[in-house]
Amino acid sequence: MVSKPSVLFVCVHNAGRSQMAQGFLSRLAGDAVEVRSAGTAPADAINPVAVEAMAEVGIDITGYTPKILTADTVETSTVVITMGCGDTCPYYPGVTYRDWTLGDPAGQDLDTVRQIRDQIEQRVRDLLDTLGIRG
Repeated sequence: MVSKPSVLFVCVHNAGRSQMAQGFLSRLAGDAVEVRSAGTAPADAINPVAVEAMAEVGIDITGYTPKILTADTVETSTVVITMGCGDTCPYYPGVTYRDWTLGDPAGQDLDTVRQIRDQIEQRVRDLLDTLGIRG
């Protein structure tokens, strides 16, 4: 029996990009993928503009909370998607890493965050194809 893949989204504050990516992957993959997110320096709360942008596409991320990135979380992931955390993300052999260059929604207006959201959705859909999972 093959275990399901585990995807970890990492950004600095775990309050915008990684939370939006977690929301999209959770919605599109259902229980076919274990989905987690974390940050190297987590914020106190989710970016409210990211929450609003995701609500527009029917995904509620209000229950998500920023979490600190731990070595164990990285080591137990199949794929780690980094979004602007640079060299602060730990590296473990056997884990697949991908870096997504995306704008940071912190301090941005809703129109800008919508553009970031839409880029994240497309990348999540591409990731599902790579994992062989229909979204």
